[in-house]
Amino acid sequence: MDVAAYMAELGQQARVASREVARSATAVRNQALLATAEALDAARQALAEANRKDLENGRANGLDEAMLDRLELTPARIDTMIEGLRQVATLPDPVGEITDMTYRPSGIQVGKMRVPLGVIGIIYESRPNVTVEAASLCLKSGNATILRGGSEAIHSNQAIAECLATGLAAAGLPEAAVQVVKTTDRAAVGELITMPQYVDVIVPRGGKGLIERISRDARVPVIKHLDGVCHVYIDSHADPEKALKVAVNAKTHRYGTCNTMETLLVDQEVADDMLPLLAAEFAAKGVELRGCERTCAILEGISAATEDDWHEEYLAPILAVRVVDGLDGAIEHINRYSSQHTDSIITENYTRARRFLTEVDSSSVMVNASTRFADGFEYGLGAEIGISTDKIHARGPVGLEGLTSQKYVVFGDGHIRA
Repeated sequence: MDVAAYMAELGQQARVASREVARSATAVRNQALLATAEALDAARQALAEANRKDLENGRANGLDEAMLDRLELTPARIDTMIEGLRQVATLPDPVGEITDMTYRPSGIQVGKMRVPLGVIGIIYESRPNVTVEAASLCLKSGNATILRGGSEAIHSNQAIAECLATGLAAAGLPEAAVQVVKTTDRAAVGELITMPQYVDVIVPRGGKGLIERISRDARVPVIKHLDGVCHVYIDSHADPEKALKVAVNAKTHRYGTCNTMETLLVDQEVADDMLPLLAAEFAAKGVELRGCERTCAILEGISAATEDDWHEEYLAPILAVRVVDGLDGAIEHINRYSSQHTDSIITENYTRARRFLTEVDSSSVMVNASTRFADGFEYGLGAEIGISTDKIHARGPVGLEGLTSQKYVVFGDGHIRA
């Protein structure tokens, strides 16, 4: 296959399709989503057979159990895909919304209209259910999309693509509105991220290596985050019970997510009282603690933290702990080591909470809440395409609104500029 020619063809088709999707009615896009849900339900056997091939190939190629688990399409996961499509169909459509309308002294009215981004390229690994999640969000927000899943899920993704094509056809939308790349050649990724004439934005979903490569090489804007080095700071004015509950949840609710706490900061005024309580809770859950010098002096027998630990996204039952000199010390540490994902303060002091919110430069900043809430569903977005730690366009969990932009609209009645 001539990969460059193939990807250019997908890009051209997506650009044409994007215009048709953008002008389609909300009801038409919802119809496509619901018809895709029905197609998935009817294709359970075909999906299972395609997934079986991927799992067999994965085992033969030495994929570990964690990767195989992410790859597997169980009946429950198919149910979840179907339910996800139906839920997205019920979400409010941001496209066409006009806001901030004002009359200018000249007599014209000026406002902003929300519009689709155009063509969104999404690059992801292993989990075939992402194919449905990504396609549904892009379609609902009036965009066309080109999906490039991992080679290990090629059969599953192509089976899902057939269901998506069925859903689009049922609604009278072009099949090219959602295209799943058919080649496993890695050159396809290089082509996709360097086609600004066809692709308006890239969303990578995968490991740090994948995202670093795409961020480095892309000639198309990228919505992404690299690390989730999230912090919880227990202030000297914290309620001990709240602090204990939030810190334990932020670390142990799930270990392998980007919004899991990786570093715990404790004010030196309460460290002697709080750290033994926290250590007991974490020990009961099998969490290894790595502490600064002052932490190790309070908690005997734990490992000493190195400089690398303050930068580390463990995605495992390991936690870095540092005793800091008050709020200033906490903010200084976070702004130095944070990946600008999610950081939280536990305090009953309103003034300190406001300072933390103002001075911590992250995409989500919280007061008396677990970092695990940094999620599109929990924020009321319905679903998310990913989380962005960038500062331009979209920041934090990216839902339907994050897949749109705004343009100015002007209303006049024969007005001319004097």
